[in-house]
Amino acid sequence: MSDNNQIFNRNAIYAFLTQRKVYHSFFWISFFILLFILEKGDDGLMDKLLSVFTNIVFYAIIVYINVLYLIPHFLKKKKIFTFLILLVAVALFITPIKLFAFHMLFTGDEIKQSGLISQQHYFYLANLFIAFGSTLVSIIMDWMQHQRERTILENQNIQSELRFLKSQINPHFLFNTLNSIYALTLKKSDDAPEIVVKLSEMLRYMLYECNEKLVPLSKEVHYIQNYLSLEQLRHGGKISINFDIEGEVNGETIAPLLFVPFLENSFKHGASKTIKNGYVNVVLTMKEKDQLQFTVENNKTDTIPTANHRLKSGGIGLTNLDRRLKILYPNKHKLTISNSPNVYKVTLDLTL
Repeated sequence: MSDNNQIFNRNAIYAFLTQRKVYHSFFWISFFILLFILEKGDDGLMDKLLSVFTNIVFYAIIVYINVLYLIPHFLKKKKIFTFLILLVAVALFITPIKLFAFHMLFTGDEIKQSGLISQQHYFYLANLFIAFGSTLVSIIMDWMQHQRERTILENQNIQSELRFLKSQINPHFLFNTLNSIYALTLKKSDDAPEIVVKLSEMLRYMLYECNEKLVPLSKEVHYIQNYLSLEQLRHGGKISINFDIEGEVNGETIAPLLFVPFLENSFKHGASKTIKNGYVNVVLTMKEKDQLQFTVENNKTDTIPTANHRLKSGGIGLTNLDRRLKILYPNKHKLTISNSPNVYKVTLDLTL
């Protein structure tokens, strides 16, 4: 059976079991069996069944009066005192009716009929217990439903935010590259066709493979290699670009396009503005299983670093990256930025 069929079957079973009619029926059948097992006396099978069935009917009346009327009209509207009085009154009102029903059920058995009067307080306490028990169960069910809805809403918000953040990354790179291609075509550069090929490979990856929550780290590495090759062609060898891979990347997975802001930032705000001897050094290291370190270092024109350097100094890309990391890898990442007058370095330590 395929994964899709398994998921469909699980969803169908869950949808069936969570129907109110289904789980209510299951509860009352289970309760009936429990009461039948606990029923004492030497009565015949039919007498026991009728006795338990009568109890179940009156318990159900109390429960549904409470669940369908008292709780929504009083408890949920914070009228707690009124709710408690009415709940006790319902149990008190149902008790003599229930006693009369058992009196009719025990017609011909004067001993049992006479014993009903002496046991009426037990009948009332049982009814009251069922009334308060149904209230507690209803409160727990409402809380669980609220938690499920809250979780679903939070997941939807997170996915929407991630899509928004990724949409800010992709056009940023695309527009920068198209501008470079346009400049090269004006110069009739022989490098333009190769850049177009590299760009098409990267766009194919971004459009068709990055919709998954996780992608193979090896594919992300190949994307970086294409990106840096494109930048090398675009700058015509005026910048030294190095990419070192340490450790084994096969078999690992990672959220897609996490490294793009590092690369965009290094070329847009750093090396591309350097007068001479510009460089961008990229190092990806798998220190041990699931422990990844990604570092980008570039030189830049002389600047004086501010005392309180923030992510926003690297542009919107790093700000979005920081937000994505907090969503995708909470408490599993560390982003370190070193900003000296001539060198800008960003290091990401990540637990995959």
